[in-house]
Amino acid sequence: MVTIDEQLTYLKKGLADLIREEELRERLVQSQKTGKPLRIKAGFDPTAPDLHLGHTVLLRKMKHFQDLGHTVIFLIGDMTGLIGDPTGRNVTRPPMTREEINLNAETYKTQVFKILDPEKTEVRFNSEWMEPLKFEEVIRLCSKYTVARLLERDDFTKRLKEGTPISFHELLYPFVQAYDSVALRCDVEMGGTDQRFNLLVGREIQRDYGQPPQIVATMPLLEGTDGVEKMSKSKGNYIGITEPPKVMFRKVMGISDELMWRYYELLTDKSLTEIGAIKQSEDPMGAKQALARLIVADFHSAEAAAQAQADFDREVREGQAPADMETVQVPPETGSNLPKILLSMNLVQSRTDAERLIKAGAVEIDGQTYTGFSFKPERIVVVRVGKKWKRLAP
Repeated sequence: MVTIDEQLTYLKKGLADLIREEELRERLVQSQKTGKPLRIKAGFDPTAPDLHLGHTVLLRKMKHFQDLGHTVIFLIGDMTGLIGDPTGRNVTRPPMTREEINLNAETYKTQVFKILDPEKTEVRFNSEWMEPLKFEEVIRLCSKYTVARLLERDDFTKRLKEGTPISFHELLYPFVQAYDSVALRCDVEMGGTDQRFNLLVGREIQRDYGQPPQIVATMPLLEGTDGVEKMSKSKGNYIGITEPPKVMFRKVMGISDELMWRYYELLTDKSLTEIGAIKQSEDPMGAKQALARLIVADFHSAEAAAQAQADFDREVREGQAPADMETVQVPPETGSNLPKILLSMNLVQSRTDAERLIKAGAVEIDGQTYTGFSFKPERIVVVRVGKKWKRLAP
């Protein structure tokens, strides 16, 4: 049996905040005595997800609770989606239809169940208890908190100072989230660090409804592959969980040695002791390859991870041509203009970029550096620009 101390150490790994640890310890002890699992909730937006590794930090911690036998509630905030939610935004998000929300929920499942165990996960929609709520019950719910305390939320304070409008139903959002915890009788609610205020409101509202206040656990925002900005598709520093194994592996191998250990902590099930042992026994390259294999295996398979490493070794470390190289034909409109051909092959950003790379000797055709601006293939040739390879057919 895993001791309470061992459980706490495992669950605390990577957390930004835990409010409060002693309360979590008490509930873990009680759960062990009674055999009744804790109920762990995290809420998700009903819009269709296209998840990257930054999104999975929270899912990974939910999985850790599942590993210890507890029940995870994957809550989809469809009630907010149906009315539109401007929270933290200058422009109100348009309302969604029930059909759109249900479709998006299915999309969620195909992605999140790559990490979570579907047998130990409750998928719930908050319209289940919010729709039947009577107006008098909404008023009674809102009476349990003051406007002054609501305005303590950082983004509300900032927007008031800046003169940015705050819609009234934004003020209601923390109550909706808190009532979700009441309806689900949550022991723990999880979220990003930006959700801390709303999660704490949930503690207060649960007390008012005669329930033990939920423990609040927040996860940090994951830095992207640049090691500076948070992971984001718009910043181009992301690793998507549906990307091909080969692409995922290369992106992990491109992060810094320092960032690698943060990824080990937030993106794997390894304990801090195990991570410490890897630091002692592995050189940085070996440790990073092991991390890349773990991440690829999580979202694809162990076989795919092994193949991705073999491809990386052959193509990047040994500089050999990829086995799965794409073959493209010369578009008629490019004629024999090599910069135009390279641009049409998506091997360069622009014709100017192509001309610069040709002059710098960074373009190879069939293994030979090519410095001319005119080229007309008479057979299939292999074109390489930096680390990008493609076959070119006449």
